[in-house]
Amino acid sequence: MADTEAGTTVREYRTEELAEAAGIPVRTLRFYRERRLLPPPRREGRIAWYDDHHLARLRTIAALLERGHTLGGIAELTAAFENGRDVSQLGELLGIGWSEETPVRLTPEALADYFEGEATPENLAAALDLGYLATDGDAIVHVSRRLLDVSSALVREGVPLSAVLETGRRVREHADAMAALFAELIAEHLPDEEAVARLRPLTKGVVEAELSLAMDRLLAAARPSGPAQEPSS
Repeated sequence: MADTEAGTTVREYRTEELAEAAGIPVRTLRFYRERRLLPPPRREGRIAWYDDHHLARLRTIAALLERGHTLGGIAELTAAFENGRDVSQLGELLGIGWSEETPVRLTPEALADYFEGEATPENLAAALDLGYLATDGDAIVHVSRRLLDVSSALVREGVPLSAVLETGRRVREHADAMAALFAELIAEHLPDEEAVARLRPLTKGVVEAELSLAMDRLLAAARPSGPAQEPSS
């Protein structure tokens, strides 16, 4: 354990302990360090001390490798978002259909301004995995102005970006299920091939109204009940 300036303690690992926690061989850990995929460890004499940030980075690397990213691409991605430089070589723009959402082109610096202190490689990897972010030439593209504004507003209110992204992942599961439900309903009763697209505003209205009513019920249930009224004589 090590003390921080704020007086809290953080978990620290020796090289072998970090490798074991990440489920990788020590030689792989050292290779990642040589490739600068990991921030430098804290040195105490000849002992290298790592912390949970290093462990999170290793888990992110493993997740990106599973999704088909190369180590070179991961290194460029990490450097771009730690140093704010060009991301043009990180990959092709994701095949995202913009639909009614307005995409936003950003520099790494602009993205960091939206999420001050939260634009970490780990959060970036999660956003890429969700399809919220993609790269296009020398720019970063966010899939939706609305999602960008809402996410940054939640972070400004004090919600960690990692929690916002995880909630977005869970919301997407429900949204996909609702979209499939409406598509099945419309296809069953309307043979028109364009019916789903034509009736899309109606399905959005149902979802928005139901969500609003659900929030009303949630808030009403959370309100403290008033004192019981004495029966009148």
